[in-house]
Amino acid sequence: MTTLFSSEAVLVKSANLTGDRVGILEQLLFRMNAVLKAKDSRYVLMNVPTDKINEVAKILPVLKSPTVLPLAEKGWSSLHSVINNEDFWNVIDQLKIAGATDILVIPIEKIVL
Repeated sequence: MTTLFSSEAVLVKSANLTGDRVGILEQLLFRMNAVLKAKDSRYVLMNVPTDKINEVAKILPVLKSPTVLPLAEKGWSSLHSVINNEDFWNVIDQLKIAGATDILVIPIEKIVL
């Protein structure tokens, strides 16, 4: 593969920007940041024995805290969280050792914080 041209997109704010246009710019930046944050993250869902929830939750680098939902099978729960793509394999290995099973990984389109 040959690179024909390299470029970089740059957003420049005018010092004269006022009123509604400031709001439009802030909204655009908010939306762009949501997409960029999601690009480096993955949503993970896993099944965990209920008595291992605290141990597994301590491993997860979550936004606030993992979502915990009871499963139909007694003694099991489903944990949902977000993992940074860079840390993914290290975290997954730790989760498996701690008792997590049936781990699903889903790309994220946007993260709105």
